[in-house]
Amino acid sequence: MGSAEERAIAVIMVGGPTKGTRFRPLSLNIPKPLFPLAGQPMVHHPISACKRIPNLVQIYLIGFYEEREFALYVSSISNELKIPVRYLREDKPHGSAGGIYNFRDLIMEDNPSHIFLLNCDVCCSFPLPEMLDAHRRYGGIGTILVIKVSAESANQFGELVADPITNELLHYTEKPETFVSERINCGVYIFTPDIFTAIQDVSTQRKDRANLRRVSSFEALQSDTRSLPADFVRLDQDILSPLAGKKQLYTYETLDFWEQIKTPGMSLRCSGLYLSQFRFTSPHLLASGDSAKNATIIGDVYIHPSAKVHPTAKIGPNVSISANARIGAGARLISCIILDDVEIKENAAVLHAIVGWKSSIGRWSRVQADGKYNAKLGVTILGEDVTVEDEVVVTNSIVLPHKTLNLSVQDEIIL
Repeated sequence: MGSAEERAIAVIMVGGPTKGTRFRPLSLNIPKPLFPLAGQPMVHHPISACKRIPNLVQIYLIGFYEEREFALYVSSISNELKIPVRYLREDKPHGSAGGIYNFRDLIMEDNPSHIFLLNCDVCCSFPLPEMLDAHRRYGGIGTILVIKVSAESANQFGELVADPITNELLHYTEKPETFVSERINCGVYIFTPDIFTAIQDVSTQRKDRANLRRVSSFEALQSDTRSLPADFVRLDQDILSPLAGKKQLYTYETLDFWEQIKTPGMSLRCSGLYLSQFRFTSPHLLASGDSAKNATIIGDVYIHPSAKVHPTAKIGPNVSISANARIGAGARLISCIILDDVEIKENAAVLHAIVGWKSSIGRWSRVQADGKYNAKLGVTILGEDVTVEDEVVVTNSIVLPHKTLNLSVQDEIIL
């Protein structure tokens, strides 16, 4: 265990509105990090995981969103966790490593021994205390959370090779064209403050190269690097790759779940993963019911206290129902996210879908999809204030806000 003098800081990268375009139409209404998964904002899951870090003194959120968009949430979560949470807005893109370097003075104010760095759009069990124990044993400047995935999907991520005995990071490459390894970077890290020296070194080298009057023919080929500003430093290409094999970076492998939340379809998948995790971490958040007084609940279901669900409705598995939603008699909900102020009328069915704020699903209607989370139309998405009239079937479709559907549609994007 660490000494009583050790202190930890957590930094969560939340991105910005230009980064969340794949999350439309849901990100038209709300910053992607505040979109609810399992009834809690996306960023709430890594934040609440940070609560388990020993001697945590501060959590910073870094991104490009306007501060007012996070003000209310940051205030409420600080009070709930009894740990200061602060949002820091980047003035311009600095890269995944340059972003934390830009705020290094603030981060170092509390003189932390360890800096946890998490990406908001990662869904996992966040084994942070276990990572910290391993990080202390390794004695390097950084520890990376890794997971083994299929060889077919590995090249979508940062692939790495680690020593099977010492867990030292030996080789790292971001989204390689040829297969390197089934182990990938999960986007969760622990660093010592020495990481700031490593970032500074990259920035200094860039400035030095820019000042050279003559450039070798080899360096001229490196146009992607030479065109980057000195203060733009990428964690993967500029830090992890060069430091691999130098006994400075190590890996900690999780055998638990892990997904990246890039699209609305994956948010539905991840909402289900978090709901199943609640069984062990927060069972009080899961609904339970009997058909006599309450709706029939199957599997893992979250229902906001203000939602009204008819006793004859059948809900689950993998269903999250948000504030002030109204679920009518005989309704059937499977694998879906129902957002605030939605009305689902009698005998309607919602399967593998996300129903946007203030939308209405008519009597005997069906909003459904085949549930292929990674497919473009594998999950049906209704934007804000969409009305599906009685006896209409919406299948494998995306509907932008403020539309009324009075005819059935399939495999369509309705603008």
